Amino acid sequence: MANRRKPPFDAVSFLTRIGEGRSIGRYAKGQIVFSQGDLADAVFQLQQGKVKITVVSEQGKEAVIAILGPGDFFGEGCLAGQKQRISTATTMTEASVARFEKAAIARLIHNDPDFAEQFIAHLLDRTLRVEADLVDQLFNSSEKRLARVLLRLANFGKEGKPEPIVIKISQETLAEMIGTTRSRVSFFMNKFRRLGFIDYNGAIEVHPSLFNVILHEQPRSKD
Repeated sequence: MANRRKPPFDAVSFLTRIGEGRSIGRYAKGQIVFSQGDLADAVFQLQQGKVKITVVSEQGKEAVIAILGPGDFFGEGCLAGQKQRISTATTMTEASVARFEKAAIARLIHNDPDFAEQFIAHLLDRTLRVEADLVDQLFNSSEKRLARVLLRLANFGKEGKPEPIVIKISQETLAEMIGTTRSRVSFFMNKFRRLGFIDYNGAIEVHPSLFNVILHEQPRSKD
């Protein structure tokens, strides 16, 4: 007998079931939710807006490791014993963010197996995306990495068709995400636009044809 497909994570149900130990915060664009080195004592879920997760090396070099949208969790490392934040979460737009005390989520996971299964599946999906990003960073050219980031931001591969990126994401941020320079990002963005893979006028609209960059790029050494 075929296994039934698990339902998607129900964020609304989660909010009502968590009970005590939650709060909602409103953030302006560019506001820090938590900083690298802060005490890790809560999990966050983005309700509205966009948030970027960054890390800074001891030498002061910053890298963007994720851009999150509504429904995404972040700061969940505290559930695995993380004492201090290893990254910084900053809003890219006006945002609404739910904050859940570590003890409140741990209690719900312990008492509600159905919720625990959904929550763990949600986090595993995030882990798989991070692993794919690492492979991408290690083995693919900067052009291919940029194409993949744009497709992901446009929800390519999810239900429905890719959607225009309605936030204004800078070329500097894209460069930090893929580990290259702004000039290289500018070169590839112009190339993608010239080939009809994207429309770029303030917002970025990604066409499914951009996937051809990933499928048909000739093997070569990493940029």
